[in-house]
Amino acid sequence: MSTRGVVYVHSSPSAVSPHVEWAIAGVLDARVVLDWSAQDAAPGSVRAECTWVGPAGTAARLATALRAWSMVRFEVTEDPSAGTDGERFSHVPGLGLWHGRTSANGDIVLGEDQVRAALAGASSRESLTRRLDDLLGTRWDDALEEFRFAGDGAAPARLHQVG
Repeated sequence: MSTRGVVYVHSSPSAVSPHVEWAIAGVLDARVVLDWSAQDAAPGSVRAECTWVGPAGTAARLATALRAWSMVRFEVTEDPSAGTDGERFSHVPGLGLWHGRTSANGDIVLGEDQVRAALAGASSRESLTRRLDDLLGTRWDDALEEFRFAGDGAAPARLHQVG
């Protein structure tokens, strides 16, 4: 089953950008040349984005490949496809990798077991709020927000998985 998604490299040291391209190319089994631009939110770093088409599960493979460079801020999305939820992966240095399922409109979807575990493990309203915020990726969203806006207006490349 084919789906599509987007890789947003919000910030990468310039010297690491060829490695990011190779990681994406390795997952997609296609030549990848991204259109890098300066990332104003992190002087000295660059940003790029690309759309991709491939089988369900490609976003997870892309996120796994990209997190090898812990200094890179990125997000990888995968649209829902028949029988498969959409997904979003976010990586922030110091926070690590976050993963959430997404609905057709992009909202984060929490499973029943996730909510039950958060309720059972919460000793106060504040601890429940922290647990739910972590499930929703709030710290990652907060950390990436200025990097998302710093990239507005960039045209994404379009990539297709060969195999």
